[in-house]
Amino acid sequence: MALTRILVLAYIALGVRAQSTTASASACASTIAPKNAAPSVASGWRADVVANELTSPRGIIFDSEGGLLFVEQDRGISRVKISGDGGCARKDGNASLIIEDESLNHGIELSEDGKTLYASSSTAVYAWDYDASQGRNTSGPQEIIGGFGTSSGHSSRTLLLSRKVPGLLLVSRGSQANLDYDTLDRSTGVSTIKAFNLTNATDSAYKYAEDGLLLGWGLRNSVGVAEEPVTGGIYSVENSVDNFNRSGENIHQNNPGEEMNFHGYLNGTQTDDQGGNYGYPTCFAAWNVADIPNNEGIEVGTQFAINEQNSTLNDTFCRDDRIAPRLTFQAHQAPLDIKFNQNGTAAWVTFHGSWNRDEPIGYKLSYIAFDGAGSPVANSTSNSSAVDVVSNPDLSKCPDECVRPVGLAWDSEGRLFMSSDATGEIWVVTREDGGSAEDASPSSGLPPSSTGSAPAGTSSPGAASVNKLTAGQFGIVWAGILAALV
Repeated sequence: MALTRILVLAYIALGVRAQSTTASASACASTIAPKNAAPSVASGWRADVVANELTSPRGIIFDSEGGLLFVEQDRGISRVKISGDGGCARKDGNASLIIEDESLNHGIELSEDGKTLYASSSTAVYAWDYDASQGRNTSGPQEIIGGFGTSSGHSSRTLLLSRKVPGLLLVSRGSQANLDYDTLDRSTGVSTIKAFNLTNATDSAYKYAEDGLLLGWGLRNSVGVAEEPVTGGIYSVENSVDNFNRSGENIHQNNPGEEMNFHGYLNGTQTDDQGGNYGYPTCFAAWNVADIPNNEGIEVGTQFAINEQNSTLNDTFCRDDRIAPRLTFQAHQAPLDIKFNQNGTAAWVTFHGSWNRDEPIGYKLSYIAFDGAGSPVANSTSNSSAVDVVSNPDLSKCPDECVRPVGLAWDSEGRLFMSSDATGEIWVVTREDGGSAEDASPSSGLPPSSTGSAPAGTSSPGAASVNKLTAGQFGIVWAGILAALV
């Protein structure tokens, strides 16, 4: 297994890191010039502007008629039709504002049948009846989750509907400040990810702090949340703390790392970590070990203590009593979305980019190899698990003159769409050979899938067994989930 991972990572380094200086632009009937310099794109790939002059587009999703829905921060939800093949996808006419609500800021989802639209503000999650053939909502908003408490601090409430366990809506809620010690009290609901059973919904909205199934707490701001499509494992990507101090030294330039965390499954498979604490606001993942004072026993991804260590808060406590990330990324890159391809061999992550670092970092779309059995190929101490596919050619111009990736969405043709809030653009990322961007294969410039094990801590049936549950067995599991949710 170790040799397989080394070979795959070597393939990544040789095959994907080669960057062209600009996005490929073969002949299209129409083109939209990017607001800033064209991004660098990995060999074999292209990135093209689909729509522009939008108001801070954040979360994006396609409806069943191919309309692209997107949250325009502090404006509402808009929709635009997309036409054109491959990388020549372009907006078909102007975007239309279908829900005007300045409180909506990021989260968006659609039910599996496409008939219910969900979106979030800092204080509530709403649902509307939606008609894709008309491209609009056909009802007013119904508040389905409230009780988030104060709206200070991180305001996004990311939404994810499970496709493995229909009816479960995941919601992520970040911290109220950079270091928010209220999160030490789990009952506040702050810095958590929870799942809510919509099939049990009543006229009264759930209260986020009190209700729902807890998937994890001690999560500073896990904006990106995704369900791995093979096993149903839940992963998130977390924005870690700024202005980090350790033993009297400010080491915030390169520590702590941003995180990818694993949160178990929704289908009844038991894991040791589900519902556990991931460290914030006292324990954080190491990125640049050399910069950390008193770094004995610390590797990339090791949980270590902030500020001064004492008898109750120290590195031993952080390692033994807090959950370490599955992968760690360079500090301050600000991951905001994660989307898997259909066969579970790739996770794509948007890195919005730094603000609290002397030299800018991030501002890119990256690929992370998965083994097709529910787990990343790279081990937890890797410092090279994320491979850049779309990036800005001159980070010294960031953030003011850079693409800043936010939301991701697949369309029915296997093209990956990406929003950039700072530039008011939506991009499409495609393979130059015309193949689906969802394919992770040598011909795509990305590594082939490899075999591997499910995430550590799985104590009931493995990934293969979970996917082979009979209808009766699944019914029993599903009934148990429903009973557990308020």
